[in-house]
Amino acid sequence: MIIRTLTGTTALALLLATGQAWAQDTVRMGSEGAYPPYNFINDQNELDGFERELGDELCARADLTCEWVINDWDTIIPNLVSGTYDTIMAGMSITEARMEVIAFTQDYFPPDPSAYIALADADPSVIESGVVAAQSNTIQSGAVAETGADLLEFPTPDDTIAAVRNGEADAVLADKAFLAPFVEESGGELVFIGDDIYLGLGIGLGTRQEDEALRARFDAAIDSMKADGSLNTLLQKWFGDDIALY
Repeated sequence: MIIRTLTGTTALALLLATGQAWAQDTVRMGSEGAYPPYNFINDQNELDGFERELGDELCARADLTCEWVINDWDTIIPNLVSGTYDTIMAGMSITEARMEVIAFTQDYFPPDPSAYIALADADPSVIESGVVAAQSNTIQSGAVAETGADLLEFPTPDDTIAAVRNGEADAVLADKAFLAPFVEESGGELVFIGDDIYLGLGIGLGTRQEDEALRARFDAAIDSMKADGSLNTLLQKWFGDDIALY
């Protein structure tokens, strides 16, 4: 296959020449399928979203066949390590703590704000002294745990929104890009409160630490998409014109 920029072509050619290419033609891509617009299950019961489209393009540029595997968030890292799939592409932020267990490619989604939402009549002080919901094992749950608020964790992001609506939690902390559609579609029921906060080092594709060749192959493909502007095009398609670009 032809890589679309000199940078991507050269990087992939070097990998092949040194015998470090991924030894398989198929790569199993692990995703949650529950975090739109990053990844979700569409009306045809198929994985969809920004990461599905991006992942398929990265595999094509790396001359690999993607097989997508849906996995619950709480076990997504252990099941990568145990070999259920070969990558994680599930809106996972790059953090020092996660890099003690797995490795990441370069980021394909730049550091983006997290934000709080609450019911329209909520006092903004709840983000420091109330009950704040977050999806378990996320950078947001870790951030809430370091505040004066009481952390209430849920297995799925939709559960966190429901907790605010039913009065179980005072606010939610999550990626702002995930929360924005809920605010827009709520008719004023839900609003952003407090300041945006930046967590993590952007979103990358996770691999087992020993899979250096596979990681390098995806890095070359990401390089090529950054260089030719196609990654920015996908970011704007799925997140709008206000999204941070490369």
